[in-house]
Amino acid sequence: QVQLVESGGGLVQTGGSLRLSCAASGRTFSTYVMGWFRQAPGKEREFVAVVNPSGGSTYYANSVKGRFTISRDNAKNTASLQMDSLRPEDTAVYYCAADRALVAITTYMRPHYWGQGTQVTVSS
Repeated sequence: QVQLVESGGGLVQTGGSLRLSCAASGRTFSTYVMGWFRQAPGKEREFVAVVNPSGGSTYYANSVKGRFTISRDNAKNTASLQMDSLRPEDTAVYYCAADRALVAITTYMRPHYWGQGTQVTVSS
């Protein structure tokens, strides 16, 4: 069982930055693929970024590539999403997710574990 708790959301102006954190429970964090999703009002949840268990490989949605950076610290059981050059269209609830299978996050978008979400609002 893995429990995920996000933090770091808030209100920021266009062009600003935010850093989201995801704290995970359990002693097997380093065996999970970690990802971030987001859901804007009236839209479906979409994939944002993913990092492999070692932290050595990452993958991003085209809409955030070059602006967002995903990372993890296995010693601290945390995953992070650094968001720079934020735009109004980045406004959404952001969710942390975990699964042992990469495709569960990147392809099927059905990871085994979800966080409760944190609101990010970018004002124009």
